[in-house]
Amino acid sequence: MIWCVEDDSSIRDIEVYALTSTGFEARGFEDGDSFWNALQSEKPELIVLDVMLPGKDGVTLLKLMKANEAFADIPVIMATAKGTEYDKIQSLDLGADDYLVKPFGIMEMVSRVKAVLRRCKRSAPSNLLKLDGLVLNPEEHTVTIDGERVILTYKEYELLHLFLSQPGIAFTREQLLSSVWNTEYAGETRTVDMHIRTLRQKLGSYGNLIETVRNVGYRLEVKHDK
Repeated sequence: MIWCVEDDSSIRDIEVYALTSTGFEARGFEDGDSFWNALQSEKPELIVLDVMLPGKDGVTLLKLMKANEAFADIPVIMATAKGTEYDKIQSLDLGADDYLVKPFGIMEMVSRVKAVLRRCKRSAPSNLLKLDGLVLNPEEHTVTIDGERVILTYKEYELLHLFLSQPGIAFTREQLLSSVWNTEYAGETRTVDMHIRTLRQKLGSYGNLIETVRNVGYRLEVKHDK
């Protein structure tokens, strides 16, 4: 999932459309605050981050991300309308992986996204998410238990990915709807409960680690005495 943080709706819509048209999943955010809130429950593959934003600006957000161990490794491409040498150097010094100078071509943006993702994949020692014998491979989009393949639906996989990415964190049903289904809470959360139930069944003994948090939602318990 590629996130585009851009307050200009026309630019943001074009960015998201171009990325989805070239095979990526993409999501847009109109300001720094909504982006930062979403980041607390979901981790994108890469962020295209505009410098000038209402609320928290791009530079502030980049600093916050790089200061937080949970977000520091997310690749970031900064977009600036100024194009001055200072803006470029500042972004790179703060930990940005690349930059775009407005106005930029949309296909240039797509090419840079692909290039940064390739560099990050080469440098990453492992993207595997593990909990004892339970292993989720994001690159292969597979889940195994003690080496045996487990077949999950797309939503079950996304739920497990979220839980393994942030073990011990309690997610409300509304947060799960927003993160996995990209749907705002509309009074109907039974679909979350149904998917949690089938995910637990498919994970066998590991399914017991997905705990129901009373009056809240669900979390992945990190302790396991198998």
